[in-house]
Amino acid sequence: MADTVIMPKLGFDMAEGTLVRWVVAEGETVEKGGVLAEIETDKATVEVESAFSGTVLRHLVPQGTIVPVNTPIAVIGAPGEPVDMPAQAPATTETEVAVSVPAVQTEANAEPVAAPQLEIETGAVKASPLARRIAGEKKIDLRQLRGSGPGGRIVRKDIEAFLSKQQAAPAKVVELPLPAPSVSVTPAAQDRSIQLTRLRSAIARRMTESVQQVPHFFVTHDYDMAAVMELRKQVNALLPEAEKISVNDFIVKAVALALREFPNLNASIDLSKELILQHGSINVGVAVALDTGLLTVVCREADKKPLRQIALEVRGLVERARQGKVRPDDIEGSTFTISNLGMFDVDQFTAIINPPEAAILAVGSVKQVPVVVGDEIQIGMRMKATLSVDHRVSDGAEGAKFLQALETYLETPLRLLL
Repeated sequence: MADTVIMPKLGFDMAEGTLVRWVVAEGETVEKGGVLAEIETDKATVEVESAFSGTVLRHLVPQGTIVPVNTPIAVIGAPGEPVDMPAQAPATTETEVAVSVPAVQTEANAEPVAAPQLEIETGAVKASPLARRIAGEKKIDLRQLRGSGPGGRIVRKDIEAFLSKQQAAPAKVVELPLPAPSVSVTPAAQDRSIQLTRLRSAIARRMTESVQQVPHFFVTHDYDMAAVMELRKQVNALLPEAEKISVNDFIVKAVALALREFPNLNASIDLSKELILQHGSINVGVAVALDTGLLTVVCREADKKPLRQIALEVRGLVERARQGKVRPDDIEGSTFTISNLGMFDVDQFTAIINPPEAAILAVGSVKQVPVVVGDEIQIGMRMKATLSVDHRVSDGAEGAKFLQALETYLETPLRLLL
């Protein structure tokens, strides 16, 4: 019997997705776990794996269609197997919108209406040849004069009378404007409207909800990173370029271990049931900056993985995110997030909590700064990190203790290798 593939729910708040591309065409075979299609969600374009093995008998929706979650999208079965069409929820394409437009009726026998003609009256000024010659010499516009000759003809005495009036009238002083300085004027830049992408729109909606609905509090700590930087240097000297460990990899591992001691920060709140859900797995999200917005990839059970494996996994997740080839598991299920702007030379910042998580850590850059050691001023390697916490789930003292626990791992980094 043929199996029906449905539009998967790729996030807790996903209601619909756009089927961007069929990777496997009708009539082609697909293995269970193989990529069947690419679907765009509010967060990213995701490669969706097939839950069945067999031949793709029918695509139930075309590419570019917006499909509600749990709607049938394809049928997979044995070659030649008859396809029973499942009931489908309505779907719409992004490029087609049905619009009712009233038809414009024209009468077949209607006669064309001639455009009104503009009539322009022209006529020559009546003047004697002598009057015309004098007017030309004196640069007089004859249309200013009223003729006294037969039929209103302008004659010599009309010209002389006009000149007498001009001489009797006070001379009009005309101030000529000073020439404007020569200035090269650059045209003003034009405004540009940019349509929000699905990802940018989702970020706007979720971050607004977080700020408005989640009571944040913030705790900042300053870390001595000299030991981490030295250990990283030694470890990376033994690794090939593609496997080198970043400062952020150390932070991911340290955060995961510290969260074991603070389950309230590895949690989410369900107000409808008035309970806090402490997650059994520690899945650390890492914020990745893309051209289209911010995406969080997930390192699952980071507390149980060696540092080298974390580095390889996060590198792969980031590369897939930037290539637009993330899978559902790559971006869903984080229980705590790290946002690191250290590579942009940022000292310190605060981050907005990513619902439904209870906390997020904002990490600045590692910098050489003067520090007091005993009675002396020395050059140290320091890093600031700010923890944002949902006050409904935890309090300031617990946030401060978490940052202290994180300090024990970052300032004694050999613990991260055990």
